[in-house]
Amino acid sequence: MDSEKGSKIAKNGFKNEHDVAKKFNHWKVDVDAQKWLKIMGYDLEEIEYVKAEVVHGYKTDVQVHITIKLIKLIDAQNIQVKLVSNPKGFNQVDKRWVDKYVEMWNIPEDISILLKHFTGELSPYKADVKNSRRMFMNEFTEEEQNKILNFFKKNKTLIVCDILKGRGKFAAEWILVIQKVDNIRWVLLPINVAINHYGNENVEITGRGSLRLGSITMQRKGGDGGRKTANMLQFKINPAELFDLIEI
Repeated sequence: MDSEKGSKIAKNGFKNEHDVAKKFNHWKVDVDAQKWLKIMGYDLEEIEYVKAEVVHGYKTDVQVHITIKLIKLIDAQNIQVKLVSNPKGFNQVDKRWVDKYVEMWNIPEDISILLKHFTGELSPYKADVKNSRRMFMNEFTEEEQNKILNFFKKNKTLIVCDILKGRGKFAAEWILVIQKVDNIRWVLLPINVAINHYGNENVEITGRGSLRLGSITMQRKGGDGGRKTANMLQFKINPAELFDLIEI
């Protein structure tokens, strides 16, 4: 197993993002943290100080500040952390009300109305549907389906970047996937590699009536014990796919 490729067996367990930050903060004795810093391009001999903290409400989960000796340069690296416990588990990467996405992506009104029928924020506009509370994409007319497909095809790059990387000073620069099945392994990659991977396929309506944007699934959130938040729109990926991008 090549230590520079990014997929490793971690010696210790991971419960949450705080464990990742703790490992960075003990980088002088933590082998995993040393490997992460090397992957991010640092020479360990040149590092004077590392301080990591957990960030909430952004695509970045852990922000790491690295002080370089002599020149006293302080870098900040933003890392998104995905913890998965099975080989093909899907992980939510973004969840908002349709109106928030309308604001972000300038979604036309006719498409936003269709998306609200899809999530159940608006009731079905016809009777012959599988679920009385919402509609599936394949229950829209062919013209309506094409409108949705055309919009997401045209704006795919922006949408994939927003839901995976985010915007502003806490936009993610790296993605760290930690998987515990029989053993614990991890992969650390630049976020742009993940964007290219998850967004490189076609936009299509699935047989189950959801939308696939590359290998990202867009669906109604559901669940939440019947609360209104079940009618939000969410995007999901399989983080374990990133292990296939490296040589083990």
